[in-house]
Amino acid sequence: MAVQVVMDKKVYRVGSRESELALIQTNLVIEYLQEKYPKCKFDIVTMSTLGDQILDKPLPKIGEKSLFTKELETALENGSVDFVVHSLKDMPTSLPNGLAIGAILEREDPRDAILLNTKLRGSTLSSLPENSVIGTSSLRRTAQLRRKYPHLVIKDIRGNLQTRLRKLEQGHYDGIVLAAAGVNRMGWEHHISKILDNDEMMYAVGQGALAVECRSKDCKYFSSLNHEETVLRTIAERSLLCALGGGCSAPVAVCSEYKDETLKLTAAVWSLDGQITVHMDAECDINEKVDESKRLPLYCGISDCGLNQQKVLRAFCLGSDLAKSMSEKGALRIIEEAKASIAATI
Repeated sequence: MAVQVVMDKKVYRVGSRESELALIQTNLVIEYLQEKYPKCKFDIVTMSTLGDQILDKPLPKIGEKSLFTKELETALENGSVDFVVHSLKDMPTSLPNGLAIGAILEREDPRDAILLNTKLRGSTLSSLPENSVIGTSSLRRTAQLRRKYPHLVIKDIRGNLQTRLRKLEQGHYDGIVLAAAGVNRMGWEHHISKILDNDEMMYAVGQGALAVECRSKDCKYFSSLNHEETVLRTIAERSLLCALGGGCSAPVAVCSEYKDETLKLTAAVWSLDGQITVHMDAECDINEKVDESKRLPLYCGISDCGLNQQKVLRAFCLGSDLAKSMSEKGALRIIEEAKASIAATI
């Protein structure tokens, strides 16, 4: 019989970034926890991260890891907050000692969306006029756009979603590419011109999923929030990214699918101009036995608390094995060249 886990404090402090989207996402998690722990109170503590503060540089040129998580993790380590809610795509694949991802909630749509200026509504990326300006802060998106739509001009855009939408409406950009999940959570579906399918734009590792980061000893409180399919897919994605050594300094993208106990992962790495690519996929029976010696305390920071540990291990190995195959085809060289190119411009 399962042991009922009960939170042992009356008031919990929840760390969150200050943006409206971050607060919406944090409140979504609190709603789930409030239902499970009705006697507890959850107070949000907001803070600004380095990635929020430096808006005059593209993200890869800031030269720091944990751009949107470091300040929140410091607060978690020193006890200023009890747990933190993140967009999983913002989280590095390795966490500070003593911290862990205690839960990953059911994923929203992980795909990207194109939002077009009103005068261009009805257009597609391929039908936009020559030299139309598309805004994105992502090298992953930039590389794919340059490869598939060379007639477009890709320019960096920073700021929260409201700022980016305002710049679009003011005509600074003809279109912007955003994660569909964030647009949906803001209630801005009507601004989306088109959801970009995977053959147009592969998405970021972890995109669309929310994560609860906590002290390792507290993972048990959050395990009931885990959505198994989402956890397995994102563990495979993060395992691949970790093995490739990627991040915001390299155009790495994925697509994953979990159906009938089969987990499939597709991944690609591009040069910064989008012209050189390594694109591969792999799949596995999630119940297939894996060498137990490969078991880890955490899987790219994710706790397997409350989950089928064999499935978690199999998902992790799918990602790392695919990364190895991609490395043999030149993926690591592409990533290193991309990092060197960015470093030379800082």
